[in-house]
Amino acid sequence: MAEMAEGHVIIERRGAVQVIRMNRPEKKNALTRAMYGAIAEALQSGDADPQIAAHVFLGVPGAFSAGNDLTDFMAVAMGGEGGSEVWDFLLTLVQCEKPMLSGVDGIAVGIGTTLNLHCDLTFATPRTVFRTPFVDLGLVPEAASSLLLPAVLGRQQAFAMLGLGEGLSAEKAKAAGMIYDVVPEDALEAAVLAAADAIAAKPREALKLTRDLLRAPREAAVERVRQENGLFRQRLKSDEARAALAAFMNRRK
Repeated sequence: MAEMAEGHVIIERRGAVQVIRMNRPEKKNALTRAMYGAIAEALQSGDADPQIAAHVFLGVPGAFSAGNDLTDFMAVAMGGEGGSEVWDFLLTLVQCEKPMLSGVDGIAVGIGTTLNLHCDLTFATPRTVFRTPFVDLGLVPEAASSLLLPAVLGRQQAFAMLGLGEGLSAEKAKAAGMIYDVVPEDALEAAVLAAADAIAAKPREALKLTRDLLRAPREAAVERVRQENGLFRQRLKSDEARAALAAFMNRRK
């Protein structure tokens, strides 16, 4: 069964696997607040459903996600309120109880990169590049990436991504242990779904306990999300971020 959620997120149930597909190809899957809300709701309902064993994130060919929709961000930067959907999603992501997998092809910017730090298995294609240009937009990291990325890459490589905004190829991400495997574009979805099916067939409680042990206590990640969120909100309304966001949007035009 498949349904449209907010028009740009497709939720599909395949046996015991819930597939969450970002489906806004005309904007390279830039996430709006409505999309964040739909994804958070899907994760929460899937976690509560005993028939669901795993979540899978997918994008469209060539674009996993270009990150946050900057129109939403500009509205907040210019004095608007809102945005709770983003923070609710991030906390849901950190606290998700069931295994999460992702299939990443092509563009993976901002949340399109940091989401994968919370996944248990990430598959990517050779043309995928992971980027986190937060500082370039006058912002700070999110999704606890300032905590999780140094743990995976080491502080200096993490600074290269989060501070300098350097991209990381799929092959380098695999070599560093940030993702699980690199597969051809035409094999991506099959590989992710096969892994999800294999996970769904495992003894549930033993798998949950193993996952919890591997992830260690989540309190630190939750606290880092809250800390990042506070700074992120402040930065959105700073002159520096307003100028950087405006310049970026003008370049796009």
